[in-house]
Amino acid sequence: MSAGFFYSYHLGWTGTDAATLLGDLESEGLRPEHPVTGRTLLVSLAPASSCGSRSPVTRDQLLSLAGLQRLREVGFRLWADERLDLLVRIRRARAGVVVVEFGIGELPEPERERAVSAIRRTVGRPSVLCIGFVVDRCGATAATDWDGVVIEGTAYLDAWPDALAVRDETASRHPQLGVTESVERSPWRVFGSAVLGV
Repeated sequence: MSAGFFYSYHLGWTGTDAATLLGDLESEGLRPEHPVTGRTLLVSLAPASSCGSRSPVTRDQLLSLAGLQRLREVGFRLWADERLDLLVRIRRARAGVVVVEFGIGELPEPERERAVSAIRRTVGRPSVLCIGFVVDRCGATAATDWDGVVIEGTAYLDAWPDALAVRDETASRHPQLGVTESVERSPWRVFGSAVLGV
């Protein structure tokens, strides 16, 4: 994904977690079914596919696939309305962590801010064990090894995102985060230029 993004990192991911997250996103107004056609589409994330090939699936199929029991990653779209959508990729990362990547860069600013707020509220609920998240509205830090920052606390930051949330122990062992001011928002320490707005 390029441009703006919101990445959330989760431990112990199962099909139940996928169903909970999707249900919470739906209650926030972001739905996998197109508002007019009612279709849910998987999106191929393979680099060889032109513009991402699309395959229709049922809700149950999406939930099964999003649990990542048989796949390493799955992509689909969430719809805010019939014209506005965002690409979502759920993938296995290192150390048993699953990353949910939301592409927010294509959304106009008011809708992007609504989506960021909705995603933030959703990943912050205790029903889904989120160990950290990254918000970069314009994608300036897309080249950063965010898995290395959030999961391992070791990758170097060349630039700062709008917000970065990590567990306290991750921040403490990171060479930059350990000496940078942050805001405590249990269960995370939150850093970045837009900390108060997330």
